[in-house]
Amino acid sequence: MKLKNWFLFIFVAVTSINFAQNNSIYQAEREKTHTLIHTKLKVDFNFEAKQLNGEAWVTAKPHFYATNTFVLDAKAMLIHEISLKGTALLYDYDDYKITVKLPRKYTKEEKFTIYIKYTARPEKVKEKGSNAITSAKGLYFINADGADKNKPTQIWTQGETEGSSCWFPTLDAPNQKTTQEIYITVPNKYVTLSNGELISQTKEKENRTDYWKMDQKHAPYLVFLGVGAFEVVKDSYKDIAVNYYVEKEYAKYAKGIFGNTPEMMEFFSNKLGVAFPWNKYSQIVVRDYVSGAMENTTAVVHGEQAYQTDGQLIDANTHENTIAHELFHHWFGNLVTSESWSNLTLNESFANYSEYLWQEYKYGKEAAEMHMHENVKLYLEGQEADKKLVRFEYLDKEDMFDLVSYNKGGAILHMLRNYVGDEAFFESLKTYLNEYKYKAAEAHQLRLVFEKVTGKDLNWFFNQWYFGANHPKIDVSYDYNKLRKTVTVNIQQLQAQNFQFPLTLDIFEGNKIRRETIFIENNDASFTFDFKIQPTLIQVNSDGVLLCELNENKVLSEYIFQLKNAQYYTHKKEALLEVIKKQDDKNAFTAVVNALDDSSYKIRVLALENIDLINKFSKKDVY
Repeated sequence: MKLKNWFLFIFVAVTSINFAQNNSIYQAEREKTHTLIHTKLKVDFNFEAKQLNGEAWVTAKPHFYATNTFVLDAKAMLIHEISLKGTALLYDYDDYKITVKLPRKYTKEEKFTIYIKYTARPEKVKEKGSNAITSAKGLYFINADGADKNKPTQIWTQGETEGSSCWFPTLDAPNQKTTQEIYITVPNKYVTLSNGELISQTKEKENRTDYWKMDQKHAPYLVFLGVGAFEVVKDSYKDIAVNYYVEKEYAKYAKGIFGNTPEMMEFFSNKLGVAFPWNKYSQIVVRDYVSGAMENTTAVVHGEQAYQTDGQLIDANTHENTIAHELFHHWFGNLVTSESWSNLTLNESFANYSEYLWQEYKYGKEAAEMHMHENVKLYLEGQEADKKLVRFEYLDKEDMFDLVSYNKGGAILHMLRNYVGDEAFFESLKTYLNEYKYKAAEAHQLRLVFEKVTGKDLNWFFNQWYFGANHPKIDVSYDYNKLRKTVTVNIQQLQAQNFQFPLTLDIFEGNKIRRETIFIENNDASFTFDFKIQPTLIQVNSDGVLLCELNENKVLSEYIFQLKNAQYYTHKKEALLEVIKKQDDKNAFTAVVNALDDSSYKIRVLALENIDLINKFSKKDVY
């Protein structure tokens, strides 16, 4: 899922998280008393009452232990009938769960199908949303009575985290997987969308029933239906249908917005070594969406911020990273799903990192670096460093959708890629996807796959980055010995934890750059290097890979040199921000002027926005 407005990320919930940790609220993976097998639904809608009339056939079997009880998630519903093979069953319902009394004990080898006739009442759902997903009622009627002439009538669903059980009975947990079929009855004027393939359409007077079928297993929170007066703009990738569902006025812009999707599908398939694993790929743009976008399998939903015209698209497609993000979920999240919300990193960190991968491929490494810098900057400014990436203690599952699961997690994957190397990184991802496809997984299993492929022990990496909190805060100092022609670089970690990490240094000697890689194991470390010419600059974390905060005491001349010669966007931006402050100095002003020609457009924009045109130096003095 891509979160709205960069997750509205300054959470008041820091206090709540501390409370959760102090009170040791352990959030376990949902116990699997039953295994979900198949879900069949027949639904129609009461637009006036904002309700769904449903019939559900839920096929399951005991996971291991024999039992004569079956418990389903179903929120705020009216239950009209529950039966098995035509025989009514006794049940209890508390507005959240249906406890069904089976006629006998079933073993793990025996599957059964429960029939439930019900009415879903999303307006009665009591769960609240979060900063990330602003509502949790699962099923949404938009302008249901048509009273707003400026807004279309639509129906759409939002299953993550546990909203699917607001509109159909299910085992609403990410460690369950189901195949599905849905019959959706709507007025003829509307188009429908759901997961999988549209098998048939049957018209009856003013209504039509669309039959959608999904033969591949996925988690219940990924089940989707959408209804509205959409134009369907058709595209394709190989023999896979790629469709864009948009309002009529945006049909002519749909390929401008979403047209890179087939290329993304090819790129990700090749990069991962795993072909796109689903039979179609549709994207729909809806009104009043409660988040940014959602990766429902083969039926991705986007908020209306996706809409852009040709004039806007000339500058940039502001939704392109989101499109890549949701597509990548079809491998990480949909094909292999995190077994619990505690392990959300297996979904969202990968989707976050896919934005870097796409930028790197399509627009070059500097574009990817700029994107990573902004992501890391948001995390560092978000005051969430005390949270672990994989965390089993939280107050609410919605708390997991934050700058740690997304931005920090993406940066951690970038560090892992750099540490093991590209070939090993993508081979490990391929192995992980193949071993756990159509299943759920946890972070330890990701580690074990990487260890199997690389032969490296990675406990230290996962313990500090996945199961620990915070990041290195580094103080750097230098000791030069001109007689021996050596420089000692002193690295001191200021945070309480002891982090281990590789670190790159670029040593600038005259016109030459020498890159050194060191490995930090302790909170205090020193490394000595020879030089022929005293270095003009030593750039720490020169490849920008390490997620950290750096404190260096540099003088203006060093920042000017860094702005001109640094190899990484972050270091150029850091230097420019310092040089901008000192434009009363002739050399600093000249450096800002020269930055107007930098290869990075963001550096050019920053220089243009901050250049001091009332500088005391004349043009002659500058040039």
